[in-house]
Parts: sequence; structure tokens; C-alpha cells
Amino acid sequence: MSANFLTEEQEAWLENVNRFMDREVTVEYVRDCDQNRKYPYEAYKKIADMGWLGILIPEEEGGSGGDIFDYSLMAEALGKFGFDFACSVLVPTFTAMNIIKYGSPEQKEKYVKPFINGDVRFSVSISEPDAGSDAANTKTRARRNVDGDWVIDGAKLWCSGAAADDTVIAMLVRTDESDKHNGLSVLLIPNDTPGLVINKLPTLSRHATGTTEIFLDNVTVPAENLLGEEGQGWKIITEHLELERCAVAAAYTGNAQEAVNNANRYAQQREQFGRPIYDFQVIKHTLAENQTRVDAARLLCYRAAQIKATGAPAPAETSMAKLYGSETLKQSALDGMQILGGFANLPEADMERYLRESIQCTIGGGTSQIQRTIIARSMRLGS
Repeated sequence: MSANFLTEEQEAWLENVNRFMDREVTVEYVRDCDQNRKYPYEAYKKIADMGWLGILIPEEEGGSGGDIFDYSLMAEALGKFGFDFACSVLVPTFTAMNIIKYGSPEQKEKYVKPFINGDVRFSVSISEPDAGSDAANTKTRARRNVDGDWVIDGAKLWCSGAAADDTVIAMLVRTDESDKHNGLSVLLIPNDTPGLVINKLPTLSRHATGTTEIFLDNVTVPAENLLGEEGQGWKIITEHLELERCAVAAAYTGNAQEAVNNANRYAQQREQFGRPIYDFQVIKHTLAENQTRVDAARLLCYRAAQIKATGAPAPAETSMAKLYGSETLKQSALDGMQILGGFANLPEADMERYLRESIQCTIGGGTSQIQRTIIARSMRLGS
């Protein structure tokens, strides 16, 4: 559906990325990457060649100088054929902004231009076997050796895109055992660093981008790989998660819209009892309800993006967008499965893939329960 409350420039940008997905990427390509668990290197390079990886990066840093609203519109279109594909672009782009905001001049010189050109990717590693929703419980330990370099030991989990070629991982680590929040820091760790073991996990979804477990055994990186200041990790990750939730919520909305569109097309073509199944009230009402949810999810995304574009914090608004977007995608895909019937179970229908990915979307980046907790915290009266 047309987002006709956007400006002409925003409408044109959204349509441009949608057209790129239809013509240059295609749903068949996205489906093939999922079925064969292949990282979408070819499409990623096309996106880099368009200059879109640098959409959020200021012009003086070599990027396009767009704002978070522009970025969210791109995420919405990139997610239309499945969140997994969008993830391959969004994880590197929102992680790169940590370097733009907190990186040293030397780190920016080393990474920003190669990233925009598509030669370097980024991934972010927060979760651990005992630290998922409670990220401050991070136990992966980083200590300085006699030369001042960092030596890291521990295990990380659910790190998306960490196994892709030429990836640098922004990893949350503990540098001070005595302070739960202020004892955390972020280190930049290339994924080919000796002692780093990365295993791609055979998960229900995220087949193409890949979700990984990481083991670190005396992994050593130079002192200059510290992002920001020592003890600044919690602040970096907290800000990171607001941008991440803005982006992923928009991608969920794009995919939910495609799920509704697919179900709608099928319902108007499929005949039973002498007429299209769309003519049955139960089908029409299901589609109407899902389209209403998608439009509401989209508006929540746009509100969060608009607030973030001003530079203001928006923890509740981004959590609302993430919560409602992921749950809307799940419901749209589930109802789509029911409308398509037996055909929905075939890969070429795409709906089973949308459903698989939607399950992960209510968990990754902060579960739906955690989003509700953040929203409820903002509703507390007085303090």
C-alpha cells in the first residue's frame, strides 16, 4: 500500500529500493540463499555499488548523509522478501554507526571507506550462553597483557553475520569484574583473528546471513581495537540497540506487507465452491485485519524513526515498533499459511520462510517480553 503521507522524495526513495529488490535481487534469489544457506554476497555487492551502505554515514566521512528515517525506508524495502536478507545489510550498517560515533580517527580511516565500498563488513556480538536479555551479565573477559594489547577469553552466542567474509565483530566484553555495567567495553575483532572459532548454527531461520556461536581462547587484538573508552560498552550497546530496533522493525513491516500481498493475490485467484476464496467473508476479514496491523506497525516504525532522526532518545518508541512489527509479521505469515493452505508449505510459496523468520524476529534483538518490559518502564508514574 502507498505510504502517501510521505514526502515526494521519501516516496521516490522507498519506490527506488522496492524496484531494486524486484529487479536486481528478486524473490527467487532470496529464496535460493535460504534453501542453500548461502550468504548473499552478490546482492550485497550490488547494494554497495549503489552507495547505500553509507546511507547513515555523514558526507564528510564519505557517506550519503541520510537520516534514520531514510534508513528505515530502505530497511522496509530490503525486508520485503524476508528479514534474513535485510539482516545481511542492516547488521553491518547499524553496527558501522558505532564506529562513526565512537571510533578514533585511525579506526575511521581504517574501516569507513572499505565498509562503504563493500570490502569490509561488520557484525555485533552481545549475547552469551548466560547473557541474552541480561546483556550486562556478560562474562567474556578481556584483559591487557604486558604490551597493553587485549587478550580475550570466553564464548558468545547468536551473533548474526559473524562468519561472512571480511567481517569485523564489535564485541561486548567485560574489562572490569567489579562493576556490572561500567565494567563493559567494546572491542573490534576481525573474524580471522587467531584463536577465534566461529561456528554457523543450523537454526530454524537466518539461513543466509547465518547465526553463530563464537569461542575465544587467548585471542589477542591490539590496544587500538578498543572502541570508545574502556568502560563505555554499556552506553555504546544501549544506543546501538535503539538504532537496531528502528531498522529491524521497518524490515519486519516490509516483509509483513509482502506476506499480506501474497495471501491477497492467492485468495483472489484460488477458486473453491465455484468462486474465489476472497469472496468468503472469513478470508476478507482476515486480510483486512492483517492489512490494518501492517499499517499500524508501519506508523509505529515511522514515528520511532522520526524521533531518532532528531537525535532524541526513543527507548519506548523503538521498543513499540520492534514489538508490534515482529508480532505483526508472525501473525501475517501464520494467517498467510492458512489462506494458502497446502501450497503454503512449499518453498516456492515463500510463506513458510516468512513464518520461520518471523519466529526469530520475536526473539532476536530483544524478545517481545523484553520490549514490553521497556515500554512498561516508560509508563511508570512518578519516581
